[in-house]
Amino acid sequence: MIREMLIAGAGGFFGTCGRYLVVKWAGGVWHGNFPMGTFLVNVIGCFIIGLIFGVLEKLPVMTPGERALLITGLCGGFTTFSSFANEMWTLGDKGDWSTFALYLALSVIIGIACVWAGRAVIR
Repeated sequence: MIREMLIAGAGGFFGTCGRYLVVKWAGGVWHGNFPMGTFLVNVIGCFIIGLIFGVLEKLPVMTPGERALLITGLCGGFTTFSSFANEMWTLGDKGDWSTFALYLALSVIIGIACVWAGRAVIR
């Protein structure tokens, strides 16, 4: 477990560095109010995790260490939105629409409420 945790941490380092670079680049290119850097990171992360899970469906050859490095580490460090989006897709693919709707609504509503609460505590 410690080995895989360290591998995930290494992947997270590279994912976080990638996120930083994309957000910085987008900030220099995009000058509107839309948070383009975060949007790009989320979209790219969703595409990457989709590629990884697509490969795993066809060729389940990834070791637990590789999964920790690429999925938990790299994609998780780049954006946790990719994991959320993949879980949503899985629920939809299974036809579990009630859990899909509940997870979507709770994640967005409670996520925003927690940001508000955290900011309110600091004020």
